[in-house]
Amino acid sequence: MTDLNCPLPKAVRHLVIILGDQLDARSSALDGFDPVQDVLWMAEVAEEATHVWSAKQRIAVFLSAMRHFAQALTARGLPLQYTRLDDTHNGGTLALQLQQSIEQLRPAALIMTAPGDWRVLHSLRGVASEYQLPLELRDDRHFFSTVREFAEHAKGRKQLRLEYWYRELRKKHGILMDGNQPVGGQWNYDADNRESFGKAGPQNVPAPTHFAPDATTQAVIALVNTRFASHPGSLDSFAWPVTRDQALQALQAFIEQRLPLFGLYEDAMWSGEAWLYHSHLSCALNLKLLTPGEVVLAAEAAYRSGQAPLAAVEGFIRQILGWREYVRGIYWTQMPDYLQRNALDAQAELPAWYWTGDTDMACLKDAITQTLDLGYAHHIQRLMVTGLYTLLLGVKPQAVHQWYLSVYVDAVEWVELPNTLGMSQFGDGGLMASKPYVASGKYIQRMSNHCQGCRYDPAQSTGPKACPYTTLYWDFLIRHEALLKGNPRMAMQLKNLNRLDESARLAISAQARAHRQLQLPANVLQANTGIL
Repeated sequence: MTDLNCPLPKAVRHLVIILGDQLDARSSALDGFDPVQDVLWMAEVAEEATHVWSAKQRIAVFLSAMRHFAQALTARGLPLQYTRLDDTHNGGTLALQLQQSIEQLRPAALIMTAPGDWRVLHSLRGVASEYQLPLELRDDRHFFSTVREFAEHAKGRKQLRLEYWYRELRKKHGILMDGNQPVGGQWNYDADNRESFGKAGPQNVPAPTHFAPDATTQAVIALVNTRFASHPGSLDSFAWPVTRDQALQALQAFIEQRLPLFGLYEDAMWSGEAWLYHSHLSCALNLKLLTPGEVVLAAEAAYRSGQAPLAAVEGFIRQILGWREYVRGIYWTQMPDYLQRNALDAQAELPAWYWTGDTDMACLKDAITQTLDLGYAHHIQRLMVTGLYTLLLGVKPQAVHQWYLSVYVDAVEWVELPNTLGMSQFGDGGLMASKPYVASGKYIQRMSNHCQGCRYDPAQSTGPKACPYTTLYWDFLIRHEALLKGNPRMAMQLKNLNRLDESARLAISAQARAHRQLQLPANVLQANTGIL
């Protein structure tokens, strides 16, 4: 079952479960671990790559990081039962593999840090119940807050908003604070962080921190290319950090080289420029190779020492201390029903070209091709390019969620689902975000160079050169006007809509219908892999 040759205790007290996104040597699951009578348990299983049609980059980063973490554990002399994907007796699912181990080792109890995926929690609880074994779930100390704290914060509130939770955590942990007041006198510097690159484009952007695959990673790449050959994407460029040391190097490089200009250009895009000034740390964070505490403190220290301006540091910290903690709270207080929400009754299928990038819309072609090649896109590409298009098109939010969960290396459900279904697709009707994030093609024109080489004109909503974003934007407002009237944050957009006469509205609606009809239904691969 394992090739790590770890001597295991004859009588097992605790079987300590470590999941693929729990690669933290200081995890609560390890508290009180006794190598004389306890065993660590890790398993690579095909289910985690196929329950959604995972891209090769995502599969490889998980497997490589898991194997490196397992090597680090055994180097400490800790007894570990590790099942590789290609082991003869691999059961294919976490549940089946855990059942095998329980029958072999006969532990008295199971211990784990609370997982980040409701599906996984439900499955493992089922195994524990089947074998009448106690399952101890421990708090995940990786985060600044607990789910219980968020639930207490949310209790009795008519609306949940990031800003209030963010301020509460800033105060509690003393992050960017001068006594009881925020550093600089403001809680939020978002208004300073919306610059585009201008005609010249980005200049002298530091290269991303890449790591050449070692023997362990190379073996994983070969395995993924063989076992998951039909899955999307490529591993030719694989260079993600897969160890804690590498993750710390990536953090240091971001703080020193890219953080100073991160804020200014965090919403900007440019064709062929995937990395820009972003941190590229979300994958390492979500695998638990880094802690949010050390990332936030490193950013704050950069401000305190004069290395980076306040607007950049605050904008970055808000993504970690704010959004990351917020979406986790939303996920665990709203699941499992949250997954089925569809407030706008969107029913279209995801276009097949989301799996290939084969589209003549320049911004989408760039973002999707980059995503499939690298397993990465920054937050504006996700929110205001790939996500905006599906929202305007009217794609089922569950299909959009499954695509995001499939293609990004940093995608674990607790963080991906609320960001996609709630913020990007407005599927929860405003629980997470105060308004739908909708815009016309002019937004993309303002924040990128994509429109310069595109056959479509973002200023046109009808006719042969009409930008699909612009057409679908006005159509979205027309279709959902009644629903949006009660939202004060949509007042200006609806005011602009009311300037359109009936003939203009009818022409836009007709063009939108024609565009939808041209989009192919979900492809055969999606249907065959249970994505729908």
